[in-house]
Amino acid sequence: MNPADDPMTVRHRGRLGKVGGRTFSVKFRYTMDRYRRMAMLVAVVERGSIRRAAAELGLTPSAISQQIRRLEHEVGVTLFRRSTRRLTLTEAGEAFYEGCAAMVAAARSAHERLADLQDAAVGELRVSAPAGFAAIHLVSALAPFLAAHPALALRLIVTDEPVDVIRERIDLAITIARPLPSSSLVRKHLADWPLVLCASPAYLARRGAPRAPEQLAEHDFLSLPPSHHPSEELTGPAGQRHRLTLNPRVTSNNQFSIKQLTLMGLGLSFHVEPEVAAELASGELVRVLPDWSGPILSVDVLMPARTRQPAKIRMAVEALRGYLDRASVTSTKASRRNRVTRA
Repeated sequence: MNPADDPMTVRHRGRLGKVGGRTFSVKFRYTMDRYRRMAMLVAVVERGSIRRAAAELGLTPSAISQQIRRLEHEVGVTLFRRSTRRLTLTEAGEAFYEGCAAMVAAARSAHERLADLQDAAVGELRVSAPAGFAAIHLVSALAPFLAAHPALALRLIVTDEPVDVIRERIDLAITIARPLPSSSLVRKHLADWPLVLCASPAYLARRGAPRAPEQLAEHDFLSLPPSHHPSEELTGPAGQRHRLTLNPRVTSNNQFSIKQLTLMGLGLSFHVEPEVAAELASGELVRVLPDWSGPILSVDVLMPARTRQPAKIRMAVEALRGYLDRASVTSTKASRRNRVTRA
């Protein structure tokens, strides 16, 4: 390849500085090989000999000597005074070494900064989540995590619609019962949540509590669009199955609004159990057909595929998993205490 066409080549004319009243200048193309030779020069000076620099770099002394001579040929300046006992920088070499050392120091600093990002929860964490999950669980799970890591900032995107994780630069996307949208993403399982059928006491007092799944057709339903959830199927105590054919009175793409309308007594609705745990515990909502169970929904987090996930992502996932484990236990106890039983 012609060096002029090499995308890794940069034409550069730079002054080495004044030495002995003279100004030294060099004109050559910087390529990755030349950057490596400059780094070798720094290693020789820092270690005090070619032999020690070669041992550190895993090369032979003759290879280092050859690369230093090539560097001198490229810059057109003698960088070292050589004798059988000593190797010392010339005045031009001292000036050139300062620039090379600054280059190596900048590379080391960049590497250390990258290591900090990998090992510490710093920077911005971009998280997307459904509205109900964000309002109830995400803030509770991440608040202690944020308090423990003051150098971390949170950007929260709340939506019940699918998000483009790559285009929106999302670090973590919380999903409930959704397929993996892209092979460029990694899925980590957080929890399994049962879907429960709920109603307010006022609605059941007005319309009556259904005794069997077949009676659900007589009731008003409030629901997400079909694309937002799996088909509702109930499993009975003996393993029998009943598939519901819903014609919702209210359809919304926001689960929180469905929950609020249910609390207001407008109909029956399905919810993942932990998202109605507080209302079940207080009696604002009650389980309908408690002997029948709904589908188990998978709560997952999606993230872009990386060789190694940054610490902020790894630690946030663990914070979410720990919180959801505790929330699942709490919600199960609450729902068992608050059911509509058979008469």
